[in-house]
Amino acid sequence: MTKKSAPEAKSSGGRQPLRLIRIARLIYEAGQARVYGGLAGEGFPEIRPAHSAVFRHIDPLGTRASDLALRAGITKQSIAYLVEGLEADGFLETVPDPADGRARLVRLTARGRAAYATLERLSENLDAELSGILPAGRLDLVREDLAAIVNHLAGEPA
Repeated sequence: MTKKSAPEAKSSGGRQPLRLIRIARLIYEAGQARVYGGLAGEGFPEIRPAHSAVFRHIDPLGTRASDLALRAGITKQSIAYLVEGLEADGFLETVPDPADGRARLVRLTARGRAAYATLERLSENLDAELSGILPAGRLDLVREDLAAIVNHLAGEPA
């Protein structure tokens, strides 16, 4: 398998530099591939990057599927498909919502919590790796700058 090389992020040979939004997408895609690839090596090969729509948005005590869909910005049908697969693989369970007996909550099982903890650890390891390629303290500055951009794009004060 050949490794795909990332496009140059800076101008060279008269080419225009990559737009910031494209750089952000490339970082996200490469990071996601690294973290989810590592997850497979840690004993969770069933979990794919698409499942991040569930893992990033689920609350510790459970979340309604409709809320997961809203938070992830995908349809209820798409989240239902992801939840069904993760439930079949033993990562999730659905239980009655104690606040509304008609509704159901999606919750992580013990296996789901283990996968979630592994995702967190792999993400922290990637942060540490990235910190190591920049001068001391620089990643914190990059993180602050990117957070300011996110806040601006979300219409929040800087």
